[in-house]
Amino acid sequence: MVGAGRADTSTGFPLQLLTVMKSTSTVPSPASMPLLLPGRRGARTVARPRSINAHLTESEIAMASELSSSHAPVTGVRVGELIDGRPVGRFHHLLLALAGAVMFLDGFDTQAISFAAPAIGREWGLSVSALGPIFSAAIVGLMVGYLCLAPLAHRFGHRRTVLVCTAMFGILTLQCALAESSIQLIALRFLTGAGLGAAIPSLVALTSEFAPARRRSSFVMFIYCWYAFGFVAAGVVSGIVIPLWGWRAMFVVGGSVPLVLMVFLLRYLPESPRYLLQRGAHNRAHAILRRLDPDLPIDAIVLADASDFAQPAVPANGKVSVVLDLVRGRWFLNTLLLWLAFVANLAAFYAIQSWLPTIVGSLGEPSRVVIASTVLTTVGGIAAAIIIGPAMDRTSPFRTLGVVYLVGAGFVALLGWVIGGGSTRALLGAAFLTGTCVTGGQMSVIALATVLYPTSMRSTGVGWALGMGRLGGIAGPLMVGAALGVGVAPRDVFFAVATILVVASISVLALERRVRSQQRSVG
Repeated sequence: MVGAGRADTSTGFPLQLLTVMKSTSTVPSPASMPLLLPGRRGARTVARPRSINAHLTESEIAMASELSSSHAPVTGVRVGELIDGRPVGRFHHLLLALAGAVMFLDGFDTQAISFAAPAIGREWGLSVSALGPIFSAAIVGLMVGYLCLAPLAHRFGHRRTVLVCTAMFGILTLQCALAESSIQLIALRFLTGAGLGAAIPSLVALTSEFAPARRRSSFVMFIYCWYAFGFVAAGVVSGIVIPLWGWRAMFVVGGSVPLVLMVFLLRYLPESPRYLLQRGAHNRAHAILRRLDPDLPIDAIVLADASDFAQPAVPANGKVSVVLDLVRGRWFLNTLLLWLAFVANLAAFYAIQSWLPTIVGSLGEPSRVVIASTVLTTVGGIAAAIIIGPAMDRTSPFRTLGVVYLVGAGFVALLGWVIGGGSTRALLGAAFLTGTCVTGGQMSVIALATVLYPTSMRSTGVGWALGMGRLGGIAGPLMVGAALGVGVAPRDVFFAVATILVVASISVLALERRVRSQQRSVG
């Protein structure tokens, strides 16, 4: 650990907060002190920005006064400026690897029950309808985690939330292997889902916080690609494990690996430096930023960003609800528009994922075509992330996603038209294209949430957006099932799903217009 806690031997004051040498009986104004900013070739002296003086704490100013006299330079840096100024390097790669690994395991665990369910039903003599609550338990748990547990990260920190929840879903998944009844399995799946729902927003928040602003969307979409890879891996592993050792072995695999990963998370996963600064843990924030930038001086003052002071503070006792901030003041309409995009996107996503296999199978296609068409919707989203993420970073993220949804509406309509009488090759191609915008759009709208909300609101904003989006995920398949039940043609059903994506596009473009208007009024 770096020597961030070193204190001046004559005064006892920590050097990382303020280094002032006595020389006269008068303390110069902090605004007049030069500021040393770190660089790869050493520190450089620049005029102190007035905003830094404006946000120095009373204790820092009082410390300067007590030391009484100084003309020595003060070394200081803002968190956001340091993160945005660093190139992508080893620290980022390690963070992405850890976050991607957790997301991969989340995806694997979420999908494992789908492949284990047939074997569970045979062993316990369950009907198809009895398997429904087992599937739904984790989804309900996810909503509870998104809406109720994710905001707790503001009190306990993102790192601690990820660690506790990863251990939680690892242990509970192992317990699923010991379940002896459907009631036990439903309860365990619910609790597992709650753990996953709390971990994901904190992972997204941590990844986006350490990402340079120019790469934020790409970072978030990268880790969500690993969530999709987890879905695919669950299918591959189940095809090997279940025939050899039974369905319980799937949960042994899914629960053991997260506990092994805990060793690396405990050692390398960083905490949010902004969270630490809010709690007065300057030494820890300094040490974490030294991992990001080894050239950061040991005696540097680590300062919060000026924008952080405009956000409502979250006290340690947790009495101020950060959830209310999402629908208060200028955030009210912004949040509603974002939620509408989430609801529409997830309604289309789950409607297609749930019913495409059944619809394609009803047309007489062989099982390999049914499986391929469904898998290609996921593969298409992963492939699109390579393009959409950088596009959101380089241009307007709102406009980029709005276009993605509009193009996606066309691809969904194309899929419906092909299902009505196209060739198998055309069906697979349309399924892939649909995935680029529907699955790719799902990853993108999460990245958009990290751009919309400031750090202090990010994990709660992402968690609640995902939670509200689940309402669309529930309603989409139900509406498609009802439409098919009354005799609506599959082609017309897909045309209706296409209109849902148009709604998502309109909401995102309206959100861009509103955000721009707010930025102009502030500027």
